[in-house]
Amino acid sequence: MVRQAGEDASEQKVIDDIATHGWHGVHISADEEGPGYAFTIGAGHSFGQPEFLIMGLPRAMAHQILDLALDAVRSGAITDFAATTDVLLEGHQCAFVRVPVEQYRNYVGYARWYYQGDDFTLYQIVWPSRDGHFPWQAQASAQYVDSQPLLGPAPLAA
Repeated sequence: MVRQAGEDASEQKVIDDIATHGWHGVHISADEEGPGYAFTIGAGHSFGQPEFLIMGLPRAMAHQILDLALDAVRSGAITDFAATTDVLLEGHQCAFVRVPVEQYRNYVGYARWYYQGDDFTLYQIVWPSRDGHFPWQAQASAQYVDSQPLLGPAPLAA
């Protein structure tokens, strides 16, 4: 069951965006605890698809990738979250990490509010370093790894 009405203007905007566009994007700015990130709300309800989160990118780029991810999943261009994809960043592979429910409270509180709990699937979209490495690979620099901490276990296939 999802929320049908908000108690203030920001909550109502989430509900209205989902009703109009199928999803709402949230951006959390970087702070002393970690990098900025963005995530979707509503894809599970509207499209029967997972929600997505991406870390360490500027707001506009993060939201563009989230939009591309939702379009790609809905069109069938992305069906296997254990595989990497070049659909999101031209010329680069991105990977998906399933986010454990235990992490939801720390990162996607607004999604938990909308869904009235943790009954939704969330994947972290992981973008590669300039030289094509992922954070779980030994060649990845510490600065790159710090820019997008993994919220779940590294995928085996990536």
